[in-house]
Amino acid sequence: MNQHIALEHAAQEDWLRRYYFARAAFSILWVAAVLSIAPASSAAGAALLVAYPAWDALANIVDGRRSGGLAANATQLVNVVVSLAVTLAIAIALPDMHGVLTVFGAWAILSGLLQLGTALGRWRAFGAQWAMVLSGAQSALAGAVFIWQARMPQQPTAATVAGYAGFGAFYFLVSALSLQLRARRRGRARA
Repeated sequence: MNQHIALEHAAQEDWLRRYYFARAAFSILWVAAVLSIAPASSAAGAALLVAYPAWDALANIVDGRRSGGLAANATQLVNVVVSLAVTLAIAIALPDMHGVLTVFGAWAILSGLLQLGTALGRWRAFGAQWAMVLSGAQSALAGAVFIWQARMPQQPTAATVAGYAGFGAFYFLVSALSLQLRARRRGRARA
């Protein structure tokens, strides 16, 4: 029975590593698209702004299902609902970029706190969650900055949130690499 539990734990840890790598890759590609495509096309910028929270909802659905179901992962379930609502709110707020940035800021605060809750819940079982804790806290702080920026007279663009997504990519990558390093250390200890 202990071996079965250990195998399930290793499979879940492997899932988290792959999931974090996928989240990092998406964020890197999103930032690249925002910085290269969005400036040339307001429609592309708008689509990218709508796509970001939609991706977050999808990613939380997949991860929640792989991690015992959304009913067992309340923070992810709430994050799915919030991210879907934000996707719709951004689509409605467009083309008012001040409104979009306000919605994005509120979402960054709430989703950051929910990510923080998910990471704290996983810390005991998987460790290597410190980067996700930092990411959640930084997301909440960035959201407050976005709301403040939305009240400034200068016109925000999709690029205004590119740094936010870039830091998200960094934290997901660090988390994936931390889990990979941890698994290697355990493998060497067994050998």
